[in-house]
Amino acid sequence: MDKFFTAVRLQEELCKGCINCIKRCPTEAIRVRKGKAVITKEFCIDCGECIRICPHHAKLAVYDSISILNNYEYTVALPAPALYGQFNNLEDVNIVLTALKKFGFDDVYEVSGAAEVVSALSRKYIEEHEEDLPLISTACPSVVRLIRVRFPNLIEHLLPIKAPVDLAASLAREKAMKDTGLPADKIGIIFISPCPAKVSAVKDPLGYEKSDVDGVLAIKDIYPRLLSLMKEVEEKEEIEDLTISGKIGISWGGTGGEAGGLLTDNYLAADGIENVIKVLEDLEDQKFSSLEFIELNACNGGCVGGVLTVENPFVAKVKLKRLRKYMPVACNHLTKVEVKNWQWTEGVTYEPVFKLGLDMEESIAMLAKVEELHDKFPGLDCGSCGAPTCKALAEDVVRGVASEQDCIHILRQFIHKISGEISKLDN
Repeated sequence: MDKFFTAVRLQEELCKGCINCIKRCPTEAIRVRKGKAVITKEFCIDCGECIRICPHHAKLAVYDSISILNNYEYTVALPAPALYGQFNNLEDVNIVLTALKKFGFDDVYEVSGAAEVVSALSRKYIEEHEEDLPLISTACPSVVRLIRVRFPNLIEHLLPIKAPVDLAASLAREKAMKDTGLPADKIGIIFISPCPAKVSAVKDPLGYEKSDVDGVLAIKDIYPRLLSLMKEVEEKEEIEDLTISGKIGISWGGTGGEAGGLLTDNYLAADGIENVIKVLEDLEDQKFSSLEFIELNACNGGCVGGVLTVENPFVAKVKLKRLRKYMPVACNHLTKVEVKNWQWTEGVTYEPVFKLGLDMEESIAMLAKVEELHDKFPGLDCGSCGAPTCKALAEDVVRGVASEQDCIHILRQFIHKISGEISKLDN
């Protein structure tokens, strides 16, 4: 598997060559070349900002189609907590879970149930590893990938515990094998995701070799049909008792939910990729003290703000808050399941994709060229060259993938110079 797998792709025929995406990409992974956007996958962290901002819908996320259910004898749905925030006036999670079984799944296993287990494991891990504080949440794949390529000094602070979706997948498969007697390869564990980063985390996980998730569906794809099935379930009073989570698990769908499950006040929770980068920069500069845990979500509002959802993220957060009002605090103590293989089995390594040279000497020399070129450019960061900033263009020129004359101001000076020389020849 390509270690830089990305789930965000470009539909070239829809791209108009505007510069909206290059201005919003937090890692400057996008350029406009020959009138079309180009995504450098080594820089992309699958945050989905380009999908969100593109007015021409030229960016899309790659995920599985609903037909993947036909590939297995027995299928289990893993609904993300963010799914519950998409529905109006939802009072019972079991309505959604029963509707998922009517949708075509043989069983359901809540990711929020596994989230409560992760919260308990995290509390214990933090108590036993005070030397690594503050620990950074690894639930958001975009944040982990961002740290891997841009903040190498913070890698040692990553919480080495599997994300709830992978723990849920493992527990769901174990339960399905026990219930059906089927071998593991006949059982399909399908995650219902709010964002493309989760797709990449399944295809190319960080911290462990292989994910137990077999496929990923988008919330927005199943939402319309699920609405009608939920109505049918309520009208016929066919609601099954399937939920295995409480307030802590459901709260993971929004910002602060994971940190809240740790039962500590010494935490920081931030959402939105620009805010996340600011927090990581401040953390690298050692501006924070006395923090035990840092929860970071690339999407505004948390997972409810993922680009594969349908509801406004801030409305969805309110809906989750209302839904969990009469829930028990947690239900993980009721499952009595022995949790195995919950910790990372591999370390996350720094990938210096942004460096200019092959060694320190070459990098310093190239950086000097970047600064020299940057001084030649007007410093307007207009984006007309196809790069997000003048400095990014200078780096592209030094890397050999762009020209100085891509800058319209440099090009204009060049044209004036040529026209002046031609005028002298005519005289």
